[in-house]
This record gives sequence, C-alpha cells and structure tokens, in this order.
Amino acid sequence: MKEHCDHRADCLKMIQLILDGEATEQQLAGVKANLESCKPCIEMYHLEQEVKELLTKRIEKRCCPEQLVATIKSRILTFS
Repeated sequence: MKEHCDHRADCLKMIQLILDGEATEQQLAGVKANLESCKPCIEMYHLEQEVKELLTKRIEKRCCPEQLVATIKSRILTFS
C-alpha cells in the first residue's frame, strides 16, 4: 500500500466525478484500481464522501421564485 500519492490533484478530481455520478466506466475502473493501492487516496475518498453526505443533509431545498427563473433565462438568451 502506497503511503504517498504523487498525483493528489488528479485523484481528487476523479474522486469528485465519481461521487457526483459523472465518471465514465473507464474512470471508475482507474480510480478503483488506484484506491486498492494508495492509502492517501482512500482517505481522501472517504473524506470527500463524508463532506458530500453532510452537505446533502444540511442543504435546505426550496423552490426558486418564478420571477427569478424568468430573469435568469432571459439573461442567458441575451448571451446566445
């Protein structure tokens, strides 16, 4: 088991893609192989997973006012 990761930033990006459900099958396989041998990445995965779970539980979901939605849509259309 590796005690040091030379590519932490890349690993973090991949971990975040996985936790957000946006990783490809190839990315999933690569990260899975890395997690089997890299202790810092395993720890980073668990930390990111906990943070995501805590944020999901703490965020209050509320509907956006229709006027705000309309304003945002109209501004997006002006940029197109």
